[in-house]
Amino acid sequence: MEKGIVDYNPLFNGVEIGIGTWAWGDRMYWGYGKDYADAEVHQAFISCIENGITFFDTAEVYGQGRSEQFLGNFIAQSNKKIIIASKFMPFPWRLTRNSFKKALKNSLDRLKVARIDLYQLHMPLPPVRIEKWMEYMAEAKADGLIDAVGVSNLSYSQMQRAFDTLAKEGVRLASNQVEYSLINREIEKNGVLKACQEMGIVCIAYSPIGMGVLSGKYSAQNLLPGMRASRFSKNDLIRLKPLIDLLKKIGADHGGKSASQVAINWTRAKGTLPIPGVKNIQQAEQNTDVISWQLSDDEVIRLDEISDRVAK
Repeated sequence: MEKGIVDYNPLFNGVEIGIGTWAWGDRMYWGYGKDYADAEVHQAFISCIENGITFFDTAEVYGQGRSEQFLGNFIAQSNKKIIIASKFMPFPWRLTRNSFKKALKNSLDRLKVARIDLYQLHMPLPPVRIEKWMEYMAEAKADGLIDAVGVSNLSYSQMQRAFDTLAKEGVRLASNQVEYSLINREIEKNGVLKACQEMGIVCIAYSPIGMGVLSGKYSAQNLLPGMRASRFSKNDLIRLKPLIDLLKKIGADHGGKSASQVAINWTRAKGTLPIPGVKNIQQAEQNTDVISWQLSDDEVIRLDEISDRVAK
C-alpha cells in the first residue's frame, strides 16, 4: 500500500485498491438496467478477482439491498477469499439496539455470510449519537458477527468520538470512508486525512474518479446523465477541462493509461485506499490495472497545482 496507510489491522494487509459497488442495482443515480445489468456486473466481479482484487465495499442502501445480494451471490459462486465491507444506515427511525441488530442480520442474509469483515456506520445522522452506534458495533464484534468496525462520512471530531468510544471497549477503529478525488479534497483541509494517518485509521476514498467526471468521458457537449447532472453543470465541466487534459497527458506518458487510472493513482499516492466503482468488464480491467504502476512525485505535484486552480 502507499505511504501513510498503517497496516495495523490484518484486514487490510496487501490491499492496494478496492471496488465500490454503489452502482450495482442502483437505478436512480447510476441508471442500472439501461446500459448495464446483472450480467455486466457479474462479469465485472469476475474480472476484478481474476486481477487480484479482494476488497469489495457495499451497503444496505445501495440499490435498496440489491448490491449486497449481488455481492453475496457472486461470492457464493467463487472460490476466492473476498473481504466484504458493508454499512449500516442510521435512519432517524432506527433508535435501538434491536434495530441495529435487525439491520445487521438482514445484511448478513443478503450477503449469505455469517460474518462481515468490515461493518461501517454509513453517516452521522441524528437523533442517536455516534457513541451509541459504536457501542452496538463493539457488541457485534464481540458476538463474532463482524471482524472490524469502520465509519463513513465522519468529520475529524466525529471520527475522534467513534475512536474513543471503541477504545473503551478494546476495539480499534479500522477505517473512515470518505469522498476524495482531485475535485473534492476536503479531507486534506478539514484534518480527516492527517488524523487518519496519525491515528492508524485507514482512509478509504470513495468516488476517486469524481462520479465519472475525471474519466474524461464528459464535457460541455456531453453532460453527465441522471442525478449526477445536478452535481456537475456545463460550466463545471468547462472549468475542469485543464485538469482532465492533464490527466490524459500523464496517462499518455505512462504508455497509454487512462485519465481514470491516473486519477485513482493520485488518491493512492496521497495514502488512501481508493474504491472506484465498476459497472462492466471494461471498467473492471481498467481500474484494477492501476496497481501495476504509480505516479511520480512531480506528477502528483502538477496535479495538485492544477486541482487547486480549477476545483471548487
